[in-house]
Amino acid sequence: MSVRDLIPRGRTSNATPTAYRDDDRSPFLSLHREMNRLFDDVFRGFDGRLPPFGSLSSFGTAWPNVEIAETDQAIIVTAEIPGLDDNDVEILLHEGVLTLKGEKRSETEDKAKRFSERSYGRFERRIPVGVEVEDDKVEAQFTNGVLRIALPKSAKAQSQVKRIPITS
Repeated sequence: MSVRDLIPRGRTSNATPTAYRDDDRSPFLSLHREMNRLFDDVFRGFDGRLPPFGSLSSFGTAWPNVEIAETDQAIIVTAEIPGLDDNDVEILLHEGVLTLKGEKRSETEDKAKRFSERSYGRFERRIPVGVEVEDDKVEAQFTNGVLRIALPKSAKAQSQVKRIPITS
């Protein structure tokens, strides 16, 4: 094969080669690019952010939405779980990972639905705690679709915090 075979038009042609994208010529390249985009969306999340704590278990859906706060004495996890009761949610703490599990069920039969944007099904959210907590003193409250979990830090974890003074 010569270099001349790689040129889109022969040297004798005066026409300027038209610029076109590779995927216009090959449906396989177009499919490849679309698949890459879909995988990027799944692992990045559809809102453009990475999943929290780098976990891929949520795959961008990250439901329920959580808020995590830390004080010197405790870690506070707040989760929004509208439409569920406290009986529908299970909270587990095992080896430094807080797990929220549950299932949201539909109130009506599928036959009556014409259109729905609501989500149903099982969920599981794992949150690494990162510090040693007192397992027997963990408290959870569920009010108006908001779950609040207080994880008190152990005395050892509280003593490991070292304040560093800032000098100017």
